[in-house]
Amino acid sequence: MQHHLAVDGRLVLLPWTGEGGKPCYLDTDGTGCLSRVADTVERVQLGMAGGLLEYADDMLADRRATPAQLRFLVARMCEALTDVCRIAESRGARLRSGSE
Repeated sequence: MQHHLAVDGRLVLLPWTGEGGKPCYLDTDGTGCLSRVADTVERVQLGMAGGLLEYADDMLADRRATPAQLRFLVARMCEALTDVCRIAESRGARLRSGSE
């Protein structure tokens, strides 16, 4: 399934940010190289978020986890949640426009 499909020149939010954390958009028909890269990046980001959830379960069950380890985990989870929210925003916009 093509996730990065623009309809009539509609811009699609990409799963990464540009300079200064600004959103990046792509005007695409869903067939180009950058569109395929974006699809791959989304799959990797979602997979990493899932892996972090498993890691968090293990770490929270370990009463020996240090505050530094837990802070590191929370920082990575914040990054993953930011990525997942960006993907959800992008896919939600495409669903509302009827292009996915």
